[in-house]
Amino acid sequence: VQLQASGGGMVQAGASLRLSCAASGDTSSHFFMGWFRQAPGKEREFVAGIRVSSRSTAYSDSVKGRFTISRENAKNTVALQMNILKPEDTAVYYCAASDRIIWSSIYNPQAYGQWGQGTQVTVSS
Repeated sequence: VQLQASGGGMVQAGASLRLSCAASGDTSSHFFMGWFRQAPGKEREFVAGIRVSSRSTAYSDSVKGRFTISRENAKNTVALQMNILKPEDTAVYYCAASDRIIWSSIYNPQAYGQWGQGTQVTVSS
């Protein structure tokens, strides 16, 4: 399975971006899909996740109300709509897939066995 992330860019604060993650190959074992981000000098952190079967979602407190994760099962894609972007959202964003079934695993990067290559998001003030 390969995950291909796209849609990053450089925007001003308050703008919007939409990230997309396309999964190819056998995705039948994916229970969760998630987006994580990593800023320079910081650890990778959870941004948003979605359970593939039920489309239940989870968000970090820092993005709740501004970001929306969605999945198109037929296309094996996961999108992250990011609105009202802030400079502190600047990071490399990664999509990932997990075969874990316990809900709390959605927040844990170690629960994700497959990762995309990352896409840069830069928000200027």
